[in-house]
Amino acid sequence: MEFRTVVDVPDPGFRIGPCADLLFVGSCFADHIGRRFQEEKFRVTVNPFGVMYNPASILHTVERLAAQSLSPEVAFLTLGTNHVYRLKETGEIVDNCQKRPQALFAEEVLSVDACADYLEQTVTLLRQMNPDMQIVLTVSPIRYRKYGYHGSQLSKASLLLASDQVCSRHPSVCYFPAYEIVNDELRDYRFYQADMLHPSDQTVEYIWQRLSETYLSDAALMFLKEWAPLKAVLNHKPFHPDSEEYRTLMDKTMLKVGELQKKYPNFAL
Repeated sequence: MEFRTVVDVPDPGFRIGPCADLLFVGSCFADHIGRRFQEEKFRVTVNPFGVMYNPASILHTVERLAAQSLSPEVAFLTLGTNHVYRLKETGEIVDNCQKRPQALFAEEVLSVDACADYLEQTVTLLRQMNPDMQIVLTVSPIRYRKYGYHGSQLSKASLLLASDQVCSRHPSVCYFPAYEIVNDELRDYRFYQADMLHPSDQTVEYIWQRLSETYLSDAALMFLKEWAPLKAVLNHKPFHPDSEEYRTLMDKTMLKVGELQKKYPNFAL
């Protein structure tokens, strides 16, 4: 008998190669997955101007990146909420209130169409940076208790609908179902941190596994297999770092690292 529902991960129509250049912008869930890619030695830029929770703030990050030479192969945009804050004095949407008094800001809930419009602008800018860039949309599974749980679900629903609109207009923009995997496949509080809102490390690892098995190329999967034992040695904290045995182990490991660098030119410690 099958005691769980497994969420289908649609084929994105492309594959990520070993040590590829990736961009992650969005909620703190983007931070978690982006760091996981960093551990596997992909060349990753993660929220260079801080965590961005809503589609407008994600656009603001990409606008700033457009003025730089950054040109990733794949961009992951992780949407957390459709709630934004406007500075009353100027009417602009701010990305961070910077601990200023709440009275200075007005909270606003973006409509589905407004969310989709911000995402459309973001896609356009990213394609200007690199016409061949692949773009992946995903919705963070982290719930927002401050909205109330019904309000949090409404927020996520708006983001899901907006993402679907953009994906339907742009066949080369795809959606990765992180939200659905956590809520429909894992569906248990043991997969959350102590606050019962944020996914646990185990959950992040599972999302990484589901993503990698569909999104990574055969060459990238082979690289991960070759890198894994070296990563384990390099991450190990020895009891006797000055011992001859440990120095010999490290010498052998660094020789293998050098071989890996020759095989994968983009690989760097």
